[in-house]
Amino acid sequence: MTADHYFTAEPDTPFRRGEIEFSVAGRDYRLAVASGVFSAGRLDPGTAVLLRKGGLPGADAEGTLLDLGCGYGPIACVLASEAPKTTVYAVDVNSRARELTAENAATLGLSDRIRVAAPDEVPDHVTFTEIWSNPPTHVGKTELRALMERWLPRLAPGGTAWLVINRNLGGDSLHTWLEGLGWTVTRTASQKGFRVLRVTRKSAD
Repeated sequence: MTADHYFTAEPDTPFRRGEIEFSVAGRDYRLAVASGVFSAGRLDPGTAVLLRKGGLPGADAEGTLLDLGCGYGPIACVLASEAPKTTVYAVDVNSRARELTAENAATLGLSDRIRVAAPDEVPDHVTFTEIWSNPPTHVGKTELRALMERWLPRLAPGGTAWLVINRNLGGDSLHTWLEGLGWTVTRTASQKGFRVLRVTRKSAD
């Protein structure tokens, strides 16, 4: 597995398909994966912790959600399945990731509510009641912070962002940095070396 899936629009890795299976909140998922996309061999441990420990929306949840850095779409598919009244934007720079997410959404019957997009394809007026992300920490602190500065301000009033960060790859420093920008940040879980952070606007508290 190469690292070209991070911030690479067109992966150079030869296309090799596969499938993974996992369960979240009592539902079983089987998703198509491929080389050149983040964590194609298994459900990433950080993503697994986020889906297990984050506050998944319920069946009555409404609004527009964002899966930032969607990969092949595990978070987007879980959100859309758990919250059938919502629309989920699945955003990734990687074209192969977007293709797989669209395929997986179609397989699960979720294509009408999962909108797969490159970052610049998300309309400027769209805001999100929830943002979910296992962000690409390996790209470095500067790029990670730029990603947060671009997308967190698009939280709707009263909205919540759920982030999972490896504690050894800047989890605690990101927490402190976000608070310095004026966000309210709560570490809701720490498991298997990952921090799950709940981020809200101070005005919403």
